[in-house]
Amino acid sequence: MGIDLNTMPKLGFGLMRLPENDGKIDHEHVCRMVDKYMKAGMNYFDTAYVYHGGRSEVAAREALVKRYPRESFMLATKLPAWEIKKEEDIERIFNEQLERTGAGYFDFYLLHSIEEGNNYDTYVKYDCFDWCMKRKAEGKIKHFGFSFHGSPELLETIVDAHPEVEFVQIQLNYLDRTNPVVRSQELYDILAKRNIPIIVMEPVRGGMLAGFAPEIEKKFKDYRPDNSIASWALRFVGSLPGVMTILSGMSNEEQMDDNIRTFTSFEPLSEEEFRIVNEVTDEILQIPQIGCTACKYCCDGCPMKICIPDVFRTVNTLRRYPDDWRFKNFYSGLIQRSGKASDCIGCGQCERVCPQHLPIIALMSEAAEILDHS
Repeated sequence: MGIDLNTMPKLGFGLMRLPENDGKIDHEHVCRMVDKYMKAGMNYFDTAYVYHGGRSEVAAREALVKRYPRESFMLATKLPAWEIKKEEDIERIFNEQLERTGAGYFDFYLLHSIEEGNNYDTYVKYDCFDWCMKRKAEGKIKHFGFSFHGSPELLETIVDAHPEVEFVQIQLNYLDRTNPVVRSQELYDILAKRNIPIIVMEPVRGGMLAGFAPEIEKKFKDYRPDNSIASWALRFVGSLPGVMTILSGMSNEEQMDDNIRTFTSFEPLSEEEFRIVNEVTDEILQIPQIGCTACKYCCDGCPMKICIPDVFRTVNTLRRYPDDWRFKNFYSGLIQRSGKASDCIGCGQCERVCPQHLPIIALMSEAAEILDHS
């Protein structure tokens, strides 16, 4: 059964960056956010086996599955290749996901983070495409697809070899259209040409497209003074044909409220607004930035307990606002609860799991020079 794009909410609630309190998910806060989202008539929730160290799927159970009729929402989760060491692990992980969420079945099930190398090789080795189709035949999966962080060449190979794939989740935002690593425009074109529905991740690039230097923000504010900067990024991807749902990893109610405003009576970008976005893109690309989306995949296995995304956020803030003293205060607070940039031992664990393929070891060395030795 195909997917009717018209029945899907344009805004999806990504459960990767949930609010926390003392290092634990703030379930009361999450419940309030879920209630606002559902009340707005939206109902697509995206989690994964590894989000929040496995606690995101449990949060979905507590805030959603236990509190709403099962048929009133759609739940997506993902199978992680890097947790599969033998064939039996696939069934074990899936059953654990069913137990964690209490959902009974998954409306959307994805092979997580397909890219060249170990992840794709693992999915092929254990015939995970066929395994998912068998779970679909059993009714445990309603729709099957994958999230993708690889090259356009690999994407084309996979979707042509696997017509059973019903949708693909890609990183897509106005800044990454020409990014030589992400190549999101090429990925989009491949899927659009084949009429494969697209789920968008990182539309605001981990918050990077939610705020800029005043002179850049002015271009947006002069045209739409009452709209947030983030709303432009969301409206950009929402204006593209074939986009089924746009995931936003909302961390607080303010973000939820703003996003609901954007997608209530959604208005695509006009020709003039596309021109403004392109102009802003050109200006942003002149500012050297570390392309981290703060997914935090790198954090769990770091032997030095460094919060790598926050280190990079500090560096990016310094580069954008060189005269702002607040970055020093932020970094001082960060290293009270996390390792310093200079604590990095170059083990490479982070680089193996980074969806953006960042040279994290080298970037941490640069960050150490800027933050710890200045």
